[in-house]
Amino acid sequence: MKLLFLGDLVGRAGRSAAIEALPGLIEENGLDFVVVNGENSASGFGITEQILQDVVDAGADVVTTGNHVWDQRETLVYIDRQPRLLRPVNFPAGTPGRGVNIYSARNGAQVAVVNVMGRVYMDPLDDPFAAVERAIADCPLGHVVDAIIIDMHAEATSEKQAMGHFLDGRVSLVVGTHTHVPTADHQILPGGTAYMSDAGMCGDYDSVLGMEKEEPVQRFLRKVPSSRFTPALGEATVCGVAVETDDRTGLAVAVAPLRVGGRLEPVIPHFWR
Repeated sequence: MKLLFLGDLVGRAGRSAAIEALPGLIEENGLDFVVVNGENSASGFGITEQILQDVVDAGADVVTTGNHVWDQRETLVYIDRQPRLLRPVNFPAGTPGRGVNIYSARNGAQVAVVNVMGRVYMDPLDDPFAAVERAIADCPLGHVVDAIIIDMHAEATSEKQAMGHFLDGRVSLVVGTHTHVPTADHQILPGGTAYMSDAGMCGDYDSVLGMEKEEPVQRFLRKVPSSRFTPALGEATVCGVAVETDDRTGLAVAVAPLRVGGRLEPVIPHFWR
């Protein structure tokens, strides 16, 4: 099965680039399932229901989030009626929405997606390791589902790597989001789980993490905010990670980064060619 995960959409530049690129990527490469992190897609903060629908219409099967999930207050209202939108599974019991769900891929396979948020340098949510353990307990890989994708939305690379090793051999992919910079450590772990510390962002890389440069630079220099952060509007790079899984086990047989457009060096997964 061919899986694609796209990193955080940042503002109009990032979401427009992803929405434009997705239909072609899916059709030309026969992609079976696509996950997109959309938590920065609405002016850099949160996601509206209309943007969610636009991303799904472009081909995303699931849209994950993170610490900005509630920045658009309307999300608290619409998330329960949108099963394709996930919020971190380790929010306290009673939080609106869902953090894990099972979906049908284009090839008919069953795919579980779990969205979880780290705690190091982040909001003190419930234990992400225990939350993921509970989330996958009822859908073992290769038995109930054909693939399991984990979006580990976290600041600390160590916490992301620990999650990868904790789940190695039990899920198809553990991919980090949140830091907006694509890492070069894509690999298949010893047990067969594909891993990447951060998928990077879909956004303008002539920026500070997708935001116009001036305000972040001034805050570092003067320690005083002078205006709001606003997403950069230059040409965006679509960044993510591609995985091919074994149809029998659901474990990874190939993993590679994806980078299309914008300022970063383009990379097309070798097993798509």
